[in-house]
Amino acid sequence: MKSMWLHGCFSLQIGSSRISRNGLWRRGDLSSQISGQVLLRPVLLQKIVDFGGGGGDGYSRRRSLDKAAKNPSCTAAVAATAFGQKNYSSSSFNSWNVDDHGSSSSWRRRRRRSKAFDSSPPPPPPNAPVQAEGEEEEDLDHNNPEANGSSIGNNLPQQTVSSTGRWNSLPPRYKLVLTTSLAFVICNMDKVNMSVAIIPMSHQMGWNSSIAGLVQSSFFWGYAISQLPGGWLAARFTGQKVLRGGVVLWSLATAAVPSVASFIPGLLFCRLLVGLGEGVSPSAATDLIARAMPVSERSRAVATVFGGLNVGSVIGLLLAPMIIQYIGWESVFYIFGFLGVLWYLLLQLTTYPSSCEAISSSRELSSNGKPSSSATTIAQSNKAVPWRAFFKDRAVWAMIYAHFCGNWGHYTLLSWLPTYFCEELHLDLTHAAFVSLLPPLASVVVATIAAPLADHFISRGMDITLVRKVCQSIAFLAPAACMTIASATPNINPWVDVAILTAGIGLSSFALAGLYCTHQDISPKYAGILLGITNTAGAIPGVLGVALVGIIFDQTHSWNLALFAPSIFFYLTGIIVWNVFASSEPQTFTS
Repeated sequence: MKSMWLHGCFSLQIGSSRISRNGLWRRGDLSSQISGQVLLRPVLLQKIVDFGGGGGDGYSRRRSLDKAAKNPSCTAAVAATAFGQKNYSSSSFNSWNVDDHGSSSSWRRRRRRSKAFDSSPPPPPPNAPVQAEGEEEEDLDHNNPEANGSSIGNNLPQQTVSSTGRWNSLPPRYKLVLTTSLAFVICNMDKVNMSVAIIPMSHQMGWNSSIAGLVQSSFFWGYAISQLPGGWLAARFTGQKVLRGGVVLWSLATAAVPSVASFIPGLLFCRLLVGLGEGVSPSAATDLIARAMPVSERSRAVATVFGGLNVGSVIGLLLAPMIIQYIGWESVFYIFGFLGVLWYLLLQLTTYPSSCEAISSSRELSSNGKPSSSATTIAQSNKAVPWRAFFKDRAVWAMIYAHFCGNWGHYTLLSWLPTYFCEELHLDLTHAAFVSLLPPLASVVVATIAAPLADHFISRGMDITLVRKVCQSIAFLAPAACMTIASATPNINPWVDVAILTAGIGLSSFALAGLYCTHQDISPKYAGILLGITNTAGAIPGVLGVALVGIIFDQTHSWNLALFAPSIFFYLTGIIVWNVFASSEPQTFTS
């Protein structure tokens, strides 16, 4: 919005509906309405400025007014306002014809009539917003436009709204998804930092592969035992509260690692606490998604939240080597731990939904757009959890085994890839970590494709169970095939080996539109508890698998036997179990 200031106190806003003298007139005042653009010729503009402040005799004013009126580019409202007619009205301007140029007395009579005219507000123009009945009119200080918040910069287009305004305008369910995804980014940064820092720590402390595997697996001890409590707490107190507590716990424990690194029991305990904090996060996030998101948006919500894990892996593997190289391995734990505390503090200062139940009751829709009953049932208390009904259901057992199989390949590769690339490609720490970020980076790309694709097919009426089975089959078959190729061709170029593993791990992200959505599909009410059950089984590969890889490699010195062969076996058996027993049909789980 452009403005021109005439004689200090007169403003003309081009293309606006405001004209003011010694203040800003209310929008919608017909007498101050200027349609289109107002163009003032330089000579007439100078005359209006010369006399607009109240100076000059009546004759000079009338002459300038008449000249301005003869100009087709200058409206009566502009000319009259410039001569101090502050209380003008639409009627007074209608009585003043631009073609009527009488004597000075005639002009004075018209002006006296205008001053004596009723000062009630004129009717608004046709395109002005109608003021609601009973709505109080805004109080304006006509001598101080700045105090009204109506200075020149205030009439900005919608595109210049601040980022805070855009955040506040987001639907609550989107705020939940985005902030939860950011927490998951920090979650995996604190998980993968050890897989990079373990290399200089092992050299400094004199650890072999077995001790290094034990240190890395200690994270999964806490991760495994917190799954079921996390699901129960999320169902009881909502995932929002549980997630915040988990972030604070794992962040403080991460920052404490350097102080106890030389004392193995203390280091294992700190990593166990990190696992405890991160272990409640998947169940908390699943509870949030089940409460807040409709079925037609569920795949994208799951991919956005759990995709944050892959983003965190990328960022962690990208930053950790540089931090270690220039500052030291201790600083990785301090910096990454501080990020979690910062997330919590910013969340306390940011507009954030205060109740997941309220979001569920207002936002959750079924695929046909009608209110879903799960929005009501999910908000009910979960005092009696039907545990026996869970374990009698074949679909639940299919999810348990599929989660175990998928995590065996994921956790072992995530923990050992930097070491594998160091030895196989003969890279230093920095370059090995950079190569290790390629698989999670590919996972981010694949997740952005898989989730919208699954939602598209579901919205077109395709059977939900079929969509979930196809997505999960891709997630298992692709990495199994790629690991088979990598292990069966020992003389292959190492960089081709990197490309093959990157493709396989990337395609495994189809699980975000398969297994990870099935918990919410079969029971939104118990989704958090169900994920706690399946993720407990999924944490076992972190406890046993990561340590077992180090033990087997110490004995055989073969990455094929230690890393690839077990993962291939579990991927292939997982495909069979999933396609035979898995289902996304809603279950009541009555005891």
